[in-house]
Amino acid sequence: MREDLLSLASDIVDQARKLGADEVDAYVTSSAETSARVRKSEVERIIDATSHAASVRVIKEKRTAVCSTVDLTPKALVAMVEQALELAGIAEPDEYAGLPEREDLALGEQPNLKLYDEQIESLSVDEMKDVALRCEQAAYDYDSKVTNSDGAEMAVTRGVVALANSLGFGATYPSTNAMIMVEAICDDKDGKKRNDSWYSVERALHRLEEPEEVGRKAAARAVAKLGARKLNTTTLPVVWEAPVVRALLALIGQAASGELLYRRSTFLAGLEGEQVGSPLLTIADDPLLEGRLGSRPFDGEGVTSRTVPLFEGGTFREFLFDSYNARRMDRRTTGAAGRTLSAPPSPSTSNLVLTPGEQSPEELCADIDDGLLLTDLMGFGVNMTTGDFSRGAQGFRIEKGKVTYPVTEINVSGNLKDMLASIDAVGNDVLWLGSSGAPSLRMSKLTISGI
Repeated sequence: MREDLLSLASDIVDQARKLGADEVDAYVTSSAETSARVRKSEVERIIDATSHAASVRVIKEKRTAVCSTVDLTPKALVAMVEQALELAGIAEPDEYAGLPEREDLALGEQPNLKLYDEQIESLSVDEMKDVALRCEQAAYDYDSKVTNSDGAEMAVTRGVVALANSLGFGATYPSTNAMIMVEAICDDKDGKKRNDSWYSVERALHRLEEPEEVGRKAAARAVAKLGARKLNTTTLPVVWEAPVVRALLALIGQAASGELLYRRSTFLAGLEGEQVGSPLLTIADDPLLEGRLGSRPFDGEGVTSRTVPLFEGGTFREFLFDSYNARRMDRRTTGAAGRTLSAPPSPSTSNLVLTPGEQSPEELCADIDDGLLLTDLMGFGVNMTTGDFSRGAQGFRIEKGKVTYPVTEINVSGNLKDMLASIDAVGNDVLWLGSSGAPSLRMSKLTISGI
């Protein structure tokens, strides 16, 4: 399969060159997805699907076009290349257009990042149904207050990526992922539904949490929300639970985009080498971690992957670049190009990792006389240009060092620069969810808007 896809990508490159492209790369993907979803102990949905797609980026006289197709027959691929060249002919020239420099390409032996689990190939639909049923039942069994479920699911994906270009690069890598999730629902005294979910997702089956543990965690989180109260508007120290820290990391990764820097649309513009955050803040974008969901031996342009330090001891170090935006900013690619089938490469994160501290989550709360444990964020109230942050939230009140009652219908707000600077403790409880590895952390103050 891998060799076939790489051969297909190479043929697309050759075809485009023959038809007049100055530079070209081809991106080909193949994936197979299987999932089993249950609700109230009944099978709700089974999916077993495969997909294949190819895209080509052609550059002629500094004019760029990207076209894609899900039809991999020779006739369709030729039509795709011809259409891309036709579109390039009417595109505006761009002096920065082009493939990466050849010396940046991953032309040597690719590292083994353990992105593929062969055990997933032999997993049957019946086994997946059993996992989903066990997960949901564990949520019901946790507490009689769990009265409903929005479903439990197990899903697995097997895929291959192939990339080739006219500079002589050609490589592939396989990948798998497996996921278990469930959402538990409780009835509160006032008739409101209190719900929460939990999931585990990994490249390999053996790294997944047990389905019963996933179910119990979802149920525990839902039950804990019963009796939630509102808060008066105030300013409090806030402990961020590890699952919501990944949302903070995603914002930082977005702000570190070289494309946003070019547009002057990030609050980190002009701050390289500056102390922006707390000395406790060290974050890296690391695509070379074995078995992690964001890992990749090369980026979406074939550039060698490398670890990029974003923050070290609170100092902002560098932005993430693909080759195009690097040229626009007189920089060099950091191997951070993401790729989709329908658009040119652009900067993206891989695995975002926040270095843990030494305190437990309980210790983060212990010296707070009056504060908030933040467990949920909702909405999209973030201005990346200014750093202004405002999101709907839920959590728990902290009183005299102890987590007391659940809190709902609040809003937390601040400015991301101030928020990063106000981090005064980082936990030791690193949690991997998706492609983020994050511990809990504490900010000395945030505005809490309530009643």
